[in-house]
Amino acid sequence: MPKNNKKVKNQEKAIIDLYVTEEWSTYKLAEKFNTYPNKIRRILNKGGVSLRSKSEAQKNAIKEGRSDHPTEGKKRSDETKLKISESQGQIWDSLNKEERNRRSEIGKKSWEKKSDSEKRALIQRAQDSVREASKNGSKLERFLLNELTKRNFRVEFHKEHWLRNQRLQVDLFVPDYLTAIEIDGPSHFRPVWGQENLEKNQQSDLQKTGLILGEGLVLIRIKQEKRLSQRYMRNVLQRLVEKLDHIKESYPKENERYFEI
Repeated sequence: MPKNNKKVKNQEKAIIDLYVTEEWSTYKLAEKFNTYPNKIRRILNKGGVSLRSKSEAQKNAIKEGRSDHPTEGKKRSDETKLKISESQGQIWDSLNKEERNRRSEIGKKSWEKKSDSEKRALIQRAQDSVREASKNGSKLERFLLNELTKRNFRVEFHKEHWLRNQRLQVDLFVPDYLTAIEIDGPSHFRPVWGQENLEKNQQSDLQKTGLILGEGLVLIRIKQEKRLSQRYMRNVLQRLVEKLDHIKESYPKENERYFEI
């Protein structure tokens, strides 16, 4: 093989290795080999290398300092946030079961790749969040409290010392509607912290349900099954307001005072 051809082959191999193994960008490779990005892309295509997506390329550009983060330091308006939330929600809703499972598997593999110390740190953060939520309310609780208040509902937050079991408190209470609202996170219906903790949570929920209904009140349980996106929380709010309006129009009969959202 002529020397020039061998030199070209070695250069192409080096380009492919740096792109795949070291995750160099086409721009960085072009600078190193004194050429232009499109030529680098042709070499990669010729070598059967799949080029990175636009979003992956942008991450590299930000990491290398060739580009600023598109949103860093910028404050989005509520209208823009709403549009983004709706758009992302529509994309997720349009995914078929196979694609959702594929994305779920990616998440699982990402978790498995983490070191034991990283996993412990993430679990600790999750436990700290649960403890914080027990004091100051979960994100969904605070959202519903604020939005209901804006709509002129009188809402009591974490009401306690009024049930026969003094240790229990209600997440949200709407006194004018004689309605208690409980927001149940995943640990109320999945073994997030193990089967034993799940059974304790469910037993406590049953006890609280009985006490609330025994006081002649309406109970609305919100089962938080999905990721807490703005779109999801707005949908929950809409359904909750509709339910409260219905209760105001016609207070339910004794055996019809339990609802789930």
